[in-house]
Amino acid sequence: MQYFNPFENLHFNENSCFLSGADLDKEDSKVNIFPEWVIEQFGYKGKKFTLMDTFHAYPYEDFKLPSSPDVKAAFEKLDKEVQAAFEKGYEGIKLLDEKKLFLWMGKIVYGILYHELTIEKEKMERRENKLKLSPVLKKRFSLFHLMLQSLNAPITFGEKKPWSISIVKLKYSKDIFHYRDSAINLLSSLGVNGVGIIVCFQDNGIITAEHADILNKINDTVLHPVQFEELCARFLYSDYIMKHIPLSEIKSSEKGLLIQAESIPKDSGEVFFDRWEDEMFAQLLANYWEVWGLTMQDIYKPPNSPISFLENPKDYSFIVPEQIKLPF
Repeated sequence: MQYFNPFENLHFNENSCFLSGADLDKEDSKVNIFPEWVIEQFGYKGKKFTLMDTFHAYPYEDFKLPSSPDVKAAFEKLDKEVQAAFEKGYEGIKLLDEKKLFLWMGKIVYGILYHELTIEKEKMERRENKLKLSPVLKKRFSLFHLMLQSLNAPITFGEKKPWSISIVKLKYSKDIFHYRDSAINLLSSLGVNGVGIIVCFQDNGIITAEHADILNKINDTVLHPVQFEELCARFLYSDYIMKHIPLSEIKSSEKGLLIQAESIPKDSGEVFFDRWEDEMFAQLLANYWEVWGLTMQDIYKPPNSPISFLENPKDYSFIVPEQIKLPF
């Protein structure tokens, strides 16, 4: 079986299915990047999603990917399953097949990445240049796209997955759908109906393992939103400073492909991350906390470490959410 790789020659075309590469002959064969139920339920209809360049924005209901009918049908089926899980809150998401959550959130991230790269490609072509990606990015994005094809292609994953997903309880109502991502870094987060989710789409579990201590402290605690935002910032900053390039082995057989994330012995001595810089992290944290009016100056006052709503800086004990006086 042939597997489509749009990153091989940067093929992003409205006449080709984004996932399978199949030729499209129907203009209306498109799949929503954000599912219809999300757009309807959370009041996004008529609002716009702004891309990274802040110049291009799309109405949520028109923010789509070119899709073959079978791919569209598969994602619509997945949307219904995930919607039913979200309606049950934290327990529903915990019971959901992790691969389904990966595919559901992965489609959103890939959809954003698709449009970002399409715009950049068109911009370069107007200047009579070609869009180029570094070999590292091309390899990462190619693998991510291949992983998404497991939606309806004979692709399975080994015991050790290339992704990691962290799920926590969160004090969010049914009326809030708070989504963030760093598409280039293949990381996204979502807060909705009592659950917070962080997905590292291609970290081989390294980033989640790095934050195992705080995740263990959180356990089943219902986090204050400011705590969840700090957790998301920690994950994203770790992604920024990760020096190890996660690798996966792909095995082919008559049954299809098996993708197995590399395993690194705990005693290997390998250093996965560059040095953690408090000032840089505080700058990132300020973006996550701006809704509470917290500025860089509030967060970081050297030589002290940046303030935290997750851990007491003196003994690193977990801060109980009820002690936090900030509004929800």
